[in-house]
Amino acid sequence: MKEKKFQFSYKVVADATGLAEADAALLQLARKTTKKAYAPYSKFNVACAAKLANGKTVVGSNQENASYPVGICAERALLATVGTQYTDEPILTLAVTYHSLNGDSSHPISPCGMCRQALSEYEKRSGTPIRLLLSGMEGPVYIISTIKDLLPLAFSEEDLG
Repeated sequence: MKEKKFQFSYKVVADATGLAEADAALLQLARKTTKKAYAPYSKFNVACAAKLANGKTVVGSNQENASYPVGICAERALLATVGTQYTDEPILTLAVTYHSLNGDSSHPISPCGMCRQALSEYEKRSGTPIRLLLSGMEGPVYIISTIKDLLPLAFSEEDLG
């Protein structure tokens, strides 16, 4: 039996003031977009903003439904918009944030497993790493170079045989 190990490095800045101007603006747009979330059940508003290779910016927010499986996460809402309006356009940077109406929103969160899979497929499809900025409404920001770091054993078309 062989044991293998997976690890990755990421950067942490104390708050948005430690980011480059373009990254800080993208994160601020994502934070502003949390107001567009529809989360009456969880009270957990998630939003994201993406900077595309063509210079355009796209946003997404979570949209819940009383029948929970019908809802959609902010990241997949954004991917649907990018895929429809800017087919195959690479996403260079994706800022993900949240505002919890039930508590603290001061630490970074990460995309759920389903969103990691969807982001992984989009990253591969476009041939460009998606750089992630993960944060709350305040506090530290994690900077991750590629979605591959969050989903190292992603399922892909190669697995379909």
